[in-house]
Amino acid sequence: MAANTGGSKTPPGGASPPPPPPAAPRAAPQSSPRSKSPVILPITPPTPPGRPAPRPSRNFRNLAATQEDEETYDFRKEREKIETIKFTSLFGSVAHIVKGALGGGILSGHVAYMKGGIGVAIPLNIFFGIYMGYCLHLLVQSSQVLYRRARMPAMSYADVGEAAFMMFPNSKVQFFARPYRYMIDCTICMDLFGSCCCYQIIIAKSIKQLIEDNQLSQFHPTIEGYPNLRVYLAIMIPMVILICLIRHLKYLAPFSIAANAVIVVCIGTSVYYMFKLNPRFENLKTYRSLSGIMEYCGMSVFSMSCSGVVIPIEANMDRPDLFPFALLAGMTSIVVCLFLVSFSGYVAFLEECDAPITINFPMVAFPKILKGLIALMIYVTHGLNFWVPFNLCFYYLKRLHPPQHIVKWELIYRAIFVTIIGIVAIVFPDINSIMGFIGCFCLSNMSFIWPNVITLAVIWHRPGLGVMKWRLWRGVILIGIGLFIFFCGSMVNGMELAQVFIKMNVNTS
Repeated sequence: MAANTGGSKTPPGGASPPPPPPAAPRAAPQSSPRSKSPVILPITPPTPPGRPAPRPSRNFRNLAATQEDEETYDFRKEREKIETIKFTSLFGSVAHIVKGALGGGILSGHVAYMKGGIGVAIPLNIFFGIYMGYCLHLLVQSSQVLYRRARMPAMSYADVGEAAFMMFPNSKVQFFARPYRYMIDCTICMDLFGSCCCYQIIIAKSIKQLIEDNQLSQFHPTIEGYPNLRVYLAIMIPMVILICLIRHLKYLAPFSIAANAVIVVCIGTSVYYMFKLNPRFENLKTYRSLSGIMEYCGMSVFSMSCSGVVIPIEANMDRPDLFPFALLAGMTSIVVCLFLVSFSGYVAFLEECDAPITINFPMVAFPKILKGLIALMIYVTHGLNFWVPFNLCFYYLKRLHPPQHIVKWELIYRAIFVTIIGIVAIVFPDINSIMGFIGCFCLSNMSFIWPNVITLAVIWHRPGLGVMKWRLWRGVILIGIGLFIFFCGSMVNGMELAQVFIKMNVNTS
């Protein structure tokens, strides 16, 4: 990335001023929007001695005065100059979108169907796929506009949110740019650390069932002499710390493909047991309760959200203009996969549904192997999932320590964070309530509300709100639906979390 070109056009301070130079500094800012420089980095304050350098993109400026200025910047060509980018095809991008959504959450989809009832769950499954896909399309579309305006080839989700507010002409909106960025970072951390908490519970439940060799899976031991689930969670913490001490993703990334393969086998196995155990689709509930629907909403959004990966995927596409097709194919695949495992799992196990779905599989040879593989793959996925939020947090924490001891402190903080996640899992040892709360409290913001807020900030003055302000009304409707899921879903799932806490920690008898 090139340095800020503004300084290169400033004449030396000690030179004797000939007649032309006085006009040169005035002309420079006018020509900068049409500059052919690949990247114009914003000005950053000087770094204090002994502190790590701040992120380069913290003072975004709109360098495109008109729509024509925006079109002159080709961010795809500028990305070719970044050696670290390895471009992906359309098919590869679809695979990344699917992989970014279908993780441990899909293993609890059948419980979500049981809580909501198939009469509600199936239509909402399709609705959330369309709703989420459209909102994420608007998010990426807005990010591409910001690339052209800021003359930057790529940004993160937090960068896009901060840039949208910082480039807004109203100074009152610009004031919230930095807090908005921190809000996005905190939500991403809460979402992914919460996912890690669910992963630890999935691993512990799978190990507990295999050790006890009993089909029943519950918090308390099914056989006298064996410990309860909390003991397994506590014993696992040192092992989880080991996988999370890996500082480079390249050592873990190959296992991600194997993890997805195991999940595909789980989907096929659940379909098999659907036709074996309940071929006539009997005793299915079409509707439960309003609270059950809100629990379903949270778990469903958690299971299908890929909001954290769409911007990086677009930034690595060989043809960014084809991203809408990649998103359409990816969201369609996500909806189909989630429906298959959720519907078949609920039909097969009915009121006995438990998460993860492998817990419901009988204790015979192949399902036992599958249970062990799920525990192993989720263990590796935990390391992958932990990497992103930890690095967000450690960016700020490392400023507290001298650079020569950064690696030591990074390893210490990794162990501390994993231990805290393990303690949360011990206090709230219920996958479904955690998934439901994260889905409504975190992912409804990242997938539904914030993409539309960013879109409105980007298009407010250019190209404008359209005839009869239709873009404004579109944003109001989409944000309104997201706010309903956020407030009502968070309240219902928060109460469910509180009940889990009381049941597990107060009413121990």
